[in-house]
Amino acid sequence: MPLFCTGHSAENRTRSAKEKKENAGESDCDWSAGEVSQPDALKAALAEFISMLIFVFAGEGSGMAFSKLTNDGSATPAGLIAAALAHAFALFVAVSVGANISGGHVNPAVTFAAFLGGNITLLRGILYWIAQLLGSVVACLLLKFATGGLNTAAFALSANVGAWNAVVFEIVMTFGLVYTVYATAVDPKRGNVGVVAPIAIGFIVGANILAGGAFDGASMNPAVSFGPAVVSWTWSNHWIYWVGPLIGAAIAALVYDVIFIGRDTHEQLPTADY
Repeated sequence: MPLFCTGHSAENRTRSAKEKKENAGESDCDWSAGEVSQPDALKAALAEFISMLIFVFAGEGSGMAFSKLTNDGSATPAGLIAAALAHAFALFVAVSVGANISGGHVNPAVTFAAFLGGNITLLRGILYWIAQLLGSVVACLLLKFATGGLNTAAFALSANVGAWNAVVFEIVMTFGLVYTVYATAVDPKRGNVGVVAPIAIGFIVGANILAGGAFDGASMNPAVSFGPAVVSWTWSNHWIYWVGPLIGAAIAALVYDVIFIGRDTHEQLPTADY
């Protein structure tokens, strides 16, 4: 299975009106309520749960481990680099292992962008969200138990960083992430990228953590923020880590879908070789 459900892909959207009429109702993405009980939908949701658990356990766990080994914990340059590497590597794996089952979203913001681009149904998107949030919570509960009761650190703002400063950070960073997802995994012109998409997605997340981690934690993923908040029961400024990523994801999806994928039915002019 590709990163996103292909029933409403750009290629299908650019079919002629006659083809659309002849193939009405044929789609890999079923919009009916019964979709949530279909085996493939449930398997996909389970894959999202497992991928998110893997990602959060490694990412959040790296911060907890660094805090245990050092006095200042992850709030140091070395800690920031460690967090960036752990999240980049873990996300590469999480996306890769889920790609052929669920598409490897591993992020409610990515799922939201997929829905806006017509690449996933609303019901399947809701199912993914539930699985992703549960995966994050379970990962944090396991970390708390495995570490002997250490709390999972909820995302928080650094000194002199206002709420709207953090929102802008999250919008821009998530825009970069979702734009990368669209360019490497959604665009029908992407060709055979193989493992390039998961690597690129992991790299952009790691780079964004290096850029924004010292200011607001660099979430880019509502589920990653949700799990630690639930387990530590810390909700201060939590809304930032939903509003920012969802806005950034929406902008990236609409920009890439409208400008670079498009819905024109004409064929591109041939290019001359010189």
